[in-house]
Amino acid sequence: MRSRGLWMLLIAVLAGLAAVLLATQWMQGQGGDKGRIAVANADIELGGRISSEMVRMTDWPRDSVPQGAFIDPSRLHGRVVLTALQRGEPLTEARLAPVGAKAGLSAVVPEGRRAMTVRVNDVVGVAGFALPGTYVDVMVNTQAEGGQRGGDRDRSISKIVLERILVLAVAQEADRDSTKPKVVNAVTLEVTPRDAEVLDLARSVGTLSLVLRNPSDPLSTPTAGATKSELLGTAHAEAPPAKPARVVKQVPPRPAAPAAPATPAPDGATADAGKTVLLTQAAADATPLPPRACVEIVRGLTKVTECF
Repeated sequence: MRSRGLWMLLIAVLAGLAAVLLATQWMQGQGGDKGRIAVANADIELGGRISSEMVRMTDWPRDSVPQGAFIDPSRLHGRVVLTALQRGEPLTEARLAPVGAKAGLSAVVPEGRRAMTVRVNDVVGVAGFALPGTYVDVMVNTQAEGGQRGGDRDRSISKIVLERILVLAVAQEADRDSTKPKVVNAVTLEVTPRDAEVLDLARSVGTLSLVLRNPSDPLSTPTAGATKSELLGTAHAEAPPAKPARVVKQVPPRPAAPAAPATPAPDGATADAGKTVLLTQAAADATPLPPRACVEIVRGLTKVTECF
């Protein structure tokens, strides 16, 4: 009986070993073949140069090797990273600047773009929330052109001049993984050559402000700018136009009709005829004559009235 128990124990141990061996082989088969690729051995900042101590080789499943991964760590020596990398992340060609690029922010600026720095404070810099990797709009407050009609006026205007501008760095830091607000005195923006000209002009003619926006919002919103009269709800009255000289058109008086020749009348009708003539002459004298046409002419400081 005792030997039988030992045989049963031995069979159980062998069965367990066989099960472990089969399970190991099955798991290895599920994982597939593995290769070795280069990964970051330490955190690497954006624009940093890779040294041999920053790279190590590690096993990686062949069917999930990232495109552009390196199997030779010597090819990474001296390369500059375009994005911040954390320890254990694979190093790929897409995350590196071209061979020979110098370390620093210049290697991060894409082709056809420029990096331009503007001076800010805690208010202009959105209380320190304008961090590397965020997008902002640039607004300028200045004096609008257009003359001073109607007297002296305040022509202040605030206008958004650039939209969806990427923040490359704040002060001398370009780490995009940080989310803690940083109040700095300078912000570096990624702009096109045309945007660089607009930004330089804007900061020379007025005061700049940064407006933080959602990075997933690509739409542009054209605006006409806000003026002080719109802010206060007031409108400036326009100066009344100068009145032209008044010209009075009158009809010249008509000549009086010639008197009819006297005809002999009877004695009884002589008095009546004389009375009729007097009444007719009085009515003619009582009729007002139409006024003549007069024009006021102003020559310098002298005013002259001429009638026709």
